[in-house]
Amino acid sequence: MNKKLPKVALGAWAWGTGSAGGDQIFGHSLGESELKAVFDRAMELGLNLWDTATVYGMGASEKILGEFIKDINKDNVIISTKFTPQLATDSPNTMEETFKVNLKNLGVDYIDIYWIHNPADVKKWTEKIIPLAKSGKIGMLGLSNHSLEEIKLAESILAKEGLKVSAIQNHYSLLHRSSEDAGILDYCKKNGIIFFAYMVLEQGALSGKYTTKNPLPAGSARAVTYNPLLPEIEKLLPTLKEVADKHDASIAQIAVAWAIAKGTLPIIGVTSVAQVEDAAFISKINLSDDEIKKIEEVAKTLNIKTTREWEKDMK
Repeated sequence: MNKKLPKVALGAWAWGTGSAGGDQIFGHSLGESELKAVFDRAMELGLNLWDTATVYGMGASEKILGEFIKDINKDNVIISTKFTPQLATDSPNTMEETFKVNLKNLGVDYIDIYWIHNPADVKKWTEKIIPLAKSGKIGMLGLSNHSLEEIKLAESILAKEGLKVSAIQNHYSLLHRSSEDAGILDYCKKNGIIFFAYMVLEQGALSGKYTTKNPLPAGSARAVTYNPLLPEIEKLLPTLKEVADKHDASIAQIAVAWAIAKGTLPIIGVTSVAQVEDAAFISKINLSDDEIKKIEEVAKTLNIKTTREWEKDMK
């Protein structure tokens, strides 16, 4: 893939409704009418890397994104989507069949970054993706939620076919540094692999917007996970606010700028024009080593764990 990646990706997990979609996970019910301005503003600002997956709303997220990109030059947009092993059928061609659904939902004939969403069976699905990787319809091949051992296993399988892993996408934030502790970040840096940090704002819990007095939307999966943790998360907010004020930025922007400073490409979920404009400003923030150290020291004192139900600790 010859397209230049921006410093941040924009996530569309909260777009649309349905199983594992925006309403269930985030407490949103957002469709094309609410999100078109979000997409348009992002493209105006050069934020053209969009991350989605079939499993997000069981196609709803992909279809909304597909509607937005159908009338633009596809060379101007970078599409990242995923194959989720748990959605596989008994068909021997299930990955190719799923890929065709991805293409149809998005209205494209090429995916810039295609991910194996999780390590349900690393050997099986890495071997299955080889024909697609050789088809010319995929730019970069990525692995999500894989441990270092699983990454190395996938690489050994792909190397025999002259292929490589170009990107890793794992949960990474100030509250969840498992991939760093396990050596995955260092491994990626040494081997020219781009590390995409998802849930860098912990689904909004680390944005500064939500507190014990203003919890996350009731009835959503993120509320169940993060509302009980807000008393501890609030202990980090003053430090983030102190750093944010020095940069004329918000708490959320500093949390993401930290991830960029750590050498990752963060994925920021966007559901409003304001969030897009905030994301565009982040690339201009340069945190000092002292600021990074200060933030990390406070974060390490928090007595919380944000490993989600689909994840494992990478250590």
